This record gives sequence, C-alpha cells and structure tokens, in this order.
Amino acid sequence: MNIKPQLDDLRLLCVVARKRSFAETARELGVSKALVSKRIALLETAVQERLFHRTTRNVSLTGQGEIVHQWAQRILEDVDLMGEAISREKAAPSGLLRICSSTGFGRSRLAPALSAMAWQFPQLEIQVELFDRLVDLVEEGFQLDIRIGHVRESHVIKRRIARNRRVLCASPAYLERFGMPQSLDDLKAHRCIPIRERDQDFGRWELEGPDGQVAIKVSGPLSANNGEIVRQWAVDGHGIILRSTWDIAGEIDAGVLVPVLPAYFQQADVWAVYPSRLSVSARVRVCVEFLENWFAQIGMNEVEA
Repeated sequence: MNIKPQLDDLRLLCVVARKRSFAETARELGVSKALVSKRIALLETAVQERLFHRTTRNVSLTGQGEIVHQWAQRILEDVDLMGEAISREKAAPSGLLRICSSTGFGRSRLAPALSAMAWQFPQLEIQVELFDRLVDLVEEGFQLDIRIGHVRESHVIKRRIARNRRVLCASPAYLERFGMPQSLDDLKAHRCIPIRERDQDFGRWELEGPDGQVAIKVSGPLSANNGEIVRQWAVDGHGIILRSTWDIAGEIDAGVLVPVLPAYFQQADVWAVYPSRLSVSARVRVCVEFLENWFAQIGMNEVEA
C-alpha cells in the first residue's frame, strides 16, 4: 500500500456502505455524486483493492470492502474517542451523535428532549432516525439507540433511563359492543390489534399478572407495524391494544380509551443502548444522563416497578 487512506475517505466509505448508493451518500453529505465516486476510487487505489460492487441501481461491499469497512469503523471511533479524551476538561462535548429510536416514542417523547439538549450542548451535531424495527448499531453507524422493552443483545451496554409499562385498553364503544373481558382467555375471542414493532413478538402478548408471567396468542382483523396507527384504530373502536402508558395516558384520562384487565401489564422500560466501545464517549454519556433527567422531570419514572 503506497498511499495511506485519508480519514475523510474512510468516513465516506462508511456512509456509502450504509446508504448502498453513491447518489444517496452525495445527497446526505451535500456533495456531488461525482465527488463521492472519485473519492471512493482514490480509496480503492490507496488500499489496492476493489471495495464496492457497482450496479446501475446500488453498490455493495466486496469481501475486501467488508474488511476495510470494519477497520474503518474502528479507526474512526478511536479517532473520535481520542479527540474526546484530549478535550475531556472542556465542559461541553462536541461532534456528531447519531441516535435512533422507534417512531412513536421518537416523535412524542425523544424529539422534545433532544430539542432541549441541543440548546444546552450547542456544539453537538445531533442526527436522529426513527424506525419500527431493531437496528444494528455498529453496521448502521449509530452511537445510541433509545429503545423500549427487551434488550437481548449481549455485545452492547444498556442503561435504563425511564420506567414504563404496556397495558391493555380499548374504546368504550368497542367494549359496549363486544363486552369487557373478564380473563386473559377471553382475549382469544376478542378483536385484538397486534403490532409488529421492534421488541414485540407479533400476535403474542407476554404479560405479568397476579400469578406471574403468562403469554397469550391474540389476533384480529387489523394489525400494523406502527404504534400510532394501532392506537388510533383502538380509539376508533376496532379492538383491544397493548400500548405503553406514555402513549395512551391522555386517551385514558379523557375516557377515549378504557383499561382492560388492569391486573395485567407488560414491563417495557426505556433503555439507552450503545456499543461497548463507546462506554467512555463523552457525547454518549451526556446524552444518556440528560435523557434520564429529562424523563424523570416529565414524570415517566412515576410508573410503579
């Protein structure tokens, strides 16, 4: 290798690998597609390997590209952490912080919190993307995932930043039409609205109740992968849902939704999840601490354990 790769080109490689498109990469970075193509070609010359398979529709990493991509991520993380270590005495962290979360929680709870955080830490460059699926933090280039419910991965660090429960509820109109369930077994004969969202097993509700943990299979004519849609369908009288208390508290207070089988619930705390390599990152630390304090201030930790 006669030419040493430039850090900016390694960063570019990671974006292209994530976007799988020179055009999408150029759009995200605000540069021309020709410049992206040129810099990747120079990087390939530097490492003396072809890094991407190119088609008219997208690009994908070659075998050697996968190796370079993995090392590029490590190198860039180490460079960022080195910068943080050098400036650790500074009161305010700086640099890019890429965060992901679920759509409903991201819009209604996370967005206002990050808005306040941006005022307090103006040197942070905060990028947020919302998904109704689990995200591979390392592969997709995120430093922090604000997640509700189970964290099953063993290679990440998780910190609970708010308590939360999912509860059963339905509209008064639905219950007047179909009756109030008296037991979990009654749910099998009811119109339930399952959701395919991040940590939840589709059509299977795992609940805690007076006799411990129990799982029940539910079904109905409607289902979705988005919590906001499911909540609205419940308000419209289509069936019973299992939703987080933060999501349906207003509807419960207004009487638009009514608790169903209140002795049963699903523990679904809010977690900050990040790669173990970022455990010393000042950006991640201040964000996690800020969110924990913010959610406590708005009462999210008042849910009983």
